[in-house]
Amino acid sequence: MSDPLDLLAIMAHPDDAELLCGGALALAAANGDRVGILDLSRGEAGSSGSPELRAQEAERSAHVLGLAVRRNAGLRDAGLTNDDESRAVVVGIIRELRPRIVVTHWREGRHPDHRLAAQLVYDASFLSALRNYDAPGTAHRPDKVVHCLLFREDAPRPTFVVDVSAHMDTKLAALACFESQISGKTTAGEVLGGGNRTLEDQIRAQCAHHGSRIRCAYGEPFWTRETVALDSLSSAPIATF
Repeated sequence: MSDPLDLLAIMAHPDDAELLCGGALALAAANGDRVGILDLSRGEAGSSGSPELRAQEAERSAHVLGLAVRRNAGLRDAGLTNDDESRAVVVGIIRELRPRIVVTHWREGRHPDHRLAAQLVYDASFLSALRNYDAPGTAHRPDKVVHCLLFREDAPRPTFVVDVSAHMDTKLAALACFESQISGKTTAGEVLGGGNRTLEDQIRAQCAHHGSRIRCAYGEPFWTRETVALDSLSSAPIATF
């Protein structure tokens, strides 16, 4: 049995993790954490590329990010459902990889798979700890489920923002591996257009905005149901003025 993962991003399609939290994944891997991605589908319903090509692109991106593991659940693209069968598949993989932290989509999104993935991942993360739940593996529950807010116009104020300034280039290099999805594009996934800006410039602009929230060059925003604790009031890190 392999060592447990510190961080596992579970996303609907190959390239979603890179878009939404690639900087944070690269940062964690660079810090020595065991980091993984679980793509729920192969992206077979997408307008560009093939499942085989996207799998090759995902493997190259995993190397760029420094992942310990990348898996694909093989669920149906453009048809994700939060049903018993799908939950059992995801529970089985969570039990196998034993992540401490799970990160997934925000609860809303223009792609229905993104919305459904958020609830599917949350439910599977809970159910994976039930010893008598009918799925492969030994019971395991992640400590926390975190939702990505990057590119969302309907999201709440972030619970926290991760400084990804030192790993922004790695995020973009990982995304560049998905040539079939981003080459010549100005939009991708939840990334809406920004006038004449290229997709890379639009991603940089969004991450720069969230970086400004914590007074750094680039940031990725996240939300949790739980309140984030400080060691003391005097340790509050972000200046008001």
